Amino acid sequence: MKLNQYLAALVLLCSSVNVFANSESEFVVDNIKVEGLQRVALGAALTYVPVKIGDKMTSFRVAQLIRSLYSSSHFENIRVLRDGNTLVISVKERPTISNIIFEGNDDIKDEQLQDSLDGNNLRVGEPLDKTVLTGIESGLKDFYYSVGKYSADVSAIVTPLPRNRVDLKMLFEEGDAAKIQQINIVGNKVFSDEELLQEFELGFDAAWWDFLAETRYQKQTLEGDMETLRSYYMDRGYLQFNVTSTQVSMTPEKSSIYITINLDEGEQYTISEVELAGDLLGYEDAIKQLLPLTADRLYNQAQVTYAEEYISKYLGRFGYAYPTVTTIPEVNEDDKTVKLTLNVDPGRRIYVRRINFRGHDVTSDEVLRREVTQMEGSFLSNQSLEASKANISRRLNFVEEAEFETIRIPGEDDKVDVEFTIKEQPSGSFNAGVGFGDRTGLSLQAGIQQENFLGTGKSVGFNINTNRYQRTAAITYTDPYFTIDGVSLGGSIAYSELDGGDFNLVQFNTKTYSLGASLGFPINEYNRLRFGLTYRSEELAQRNSYEQTKTFYDLFIDPNDPDAPISYDTYSASAAWIRSTLNRGLFPTAGSNQTVSVTATTPNSDANYYKAEFNTRFYWPLSNNHRWSFLTRLRLGYGNGYGDINGKDQFLPFTQNFTAGGSDTLRGFENNTVGPRAIQRTPTSITGPDGSPIIRGPDYDILTVTRRSIGGNALAVGGIELITPTPFVGEEFDAQVRTSIFVDVGTVWDTEFDLDDYRSLDEAQFDKLLDFGDPSLYRASTGVSIQWLSPMGPMVFSLSRALTEREGDEVKFFSFNIGQTF
Repeated sequence: MKLNQYLAALVLLCSSVNVFANSESEFVVDNIKVEGLQRVALGAALTYVPVKIGDKMTSFRVAQLIRSLYSSSHFENIRVLRDGNTLVISVKERPTISNIIFEGNDDIKDEQLQDSLDGNNLRVGEPLDKTVLTGIESGLKDFYYSVGKYSADVSAIVTPLPRNRVDLKMLFEEGDAAKIQQINIVGNKVFSDEELLQEFELGFDAAWWDFLAETRYQKQTLEGDMETLRSYYMDRGYLQFNVTSTQVSMTPEKSSIYITINLDEGEQYTISEVELAGDLLGYEDAIKQLLPLTADRLYNQAQVTYAEEYISKYLGRFGYAYPTVTTIPEVNEDDKTVKLTLNVDPGRRIYVRRINFRGHDVTSDEVLRREVTQMEGSFLSNQSLEASKANISRRLNFVEEAEFETIRIPGEDDKVDVEFTIKEQPSGSFNAGVGFGDRTGLSLQAGIQQENFLGTGKSVGFNINTNRYQRTAAITYTDPYFTIDGVSLGGSIAYSELDGGDFNLVQFNTKTYSLGASLGFPINEYNRLRFGLTYRSEELAQRNSYEQTKTFYDLFIDPNDPDAPISYDTYSASAAWIRSTLNRGLFPTAGSNQTVSVTATTPNSDANYYKAEFNTRFYWPLSNNHRWSFLTRLRLGYGNGYGDINGKDQFLPFTQNFTAGGSDTLRGFENNTVGPRAIQRTPTSITGPDGSPIIRGPDYDILTVTRRSIGGNALAVGGIELITPTPFVGEEFDAQVRTSIFVDVGTVWDTEFDLDDYRSLDEAQFDKLLDFGDPSLYRASTGVSIQWLSPMGPMVFSLSRALTEREGDEVKFFSFNIGQTF
């Protein structure tokens, strides 16, 4: 491209220099005129003229002038003339690009093409350098050839417009990629063609149903397959394996490709000895114990590479960030063995001068810096840097991704700067609007929730929500670094009204006020303890009587006004242990999380009870880019009362019972419908001699098992999920959208429900209870779930199907929720 520019300049130069070919043509400049200017201002043009009035004009100065003007990129033709003692410069400006159009390009996006043109200074409003277009056309054709499209053509069409402007159209005829008809491997004796070709990304003669097969020829893919082939042999002891040649031939119509690979397998070699050499800084014993290379095993190139990387990373823990580890093989052809000497040069110990952050617009440096375990002024530790990266991604939900790089300081051999690049994600939302969910019906919500309040890392929220079964208002606050040591402080004030009947529970209405505070204490990088105190005032009204609730009601009911609302206050203390090794806070793909929590009301509360829960999740990445992962999860819960009131044992309030069903426990079932159902007991009567009814004994009572759930004091739910790439969504959106295929299983039961209390009933009545509260009556479901972290808040969409169900279960196949917690 530059050569074309120089040749053009040379032609122009030769055409003008002959005017001053002899000394008689030389003159002293009295005046300078520039002719032909349209878009370029005279002052701007003169800045490129290295001649001023009074200078003597020679052939050398002419050449210098033309080169200078041409370097401005404003002109496509330049002539230097003389009119007496006036220097006349006649120019023709390059046309200005008015518009750029791409047509016919499918394999290359418009944005990529525009970036390429920008790199060559071809953009709207700039002058057009036609010599550059030829190079761009050639480069684009080379790209298409590299992906197997040998019939592709690229042409630049320039259309003149008034006022020295042009339209530039890049016309693409991509054509079809040449398909691989056959891949021949010559020279292989140990492994068959089928075994080797299975390792290739390129293929041929694929079945019609194999949509993932790559039968289009691509040069880069073939080069990658050659490396794969080399690794396949060298990882199995063939130390001197070599691909001697690769031939790619094409049919005359450029539609089919034949590939021939000639190789020399060589012999298989066994490791005779592994030796460490160089300066190991006293860590020789530790390194030896963990090296995968041992004598009397087949040579394995992958293990050699791993050993080199392991030694480098190990020394990097102690500040030796740039060690050189070289493996020197000594081959013995007589017994086909190889001695491996790993020579280690640790280099200088590297110290961190400064730690910088970039890419964050909202979060303050202090919030990020307190998650960094690498200290300024100390030696560089790759272990500390990786831990710092994990802390930022895992602990800060408002950070989507964090990466770091070390930057060498010029003139300082032993110092570096560390730069973290932060990619933030929405940390809060203001919501005010109308929503609809299959369980909530029409809902109204308004609120502010900010997980990174003013960039401080503190969480502040105020929310009001109303739907068909519940109305809530809450104010929450959390400071994750209440102290410099990482002690967190949280608090909340909340009010709620709940209609249990509309929430698929038994009929009751509650009004609840609560006030709580908590403190969290870090144990180490992965473990925390949390302690809390909560005051709760609850009022129960419009309640129906059920067998499971009457014992609780009897503790608080007013005999003089049995229909009056029941009120009770509780003061509860809680303790929890949280362990997390997840790679990020939202949509993790690796690591695990465990939580054990116990909550108990204090003895001075109106109701004395406790609840204990265990939650665990494990993520296993199935691919290197973590787009495929496997999740297992389990939740266990148990609660009960303690103490007594007036000689009556206390029980877990039924409003605190565990329930299952819905998007957060058992998808495929309606919310809160899995588990024990409410039982109503109705006495029977006979007509007495005087015609008045006579109530019969309790043995003749009639039991009715309702469709309403009452919940239970024990819960066990779990499931497995295959996390997959979301169709039609690029990898860059994996932090906002997640798709998974799931299987949920679980049950809820009541350990305090005693069947023996009903054995005196009629057999038909008793049979109604035989499956009540049986934990073996589990439910299971399967389906697909899509979660989206939208600007309106989290959204969950799922399609599901119940695998096991009992008569009367309420199942559902579709759900959509806004504001669902992930």
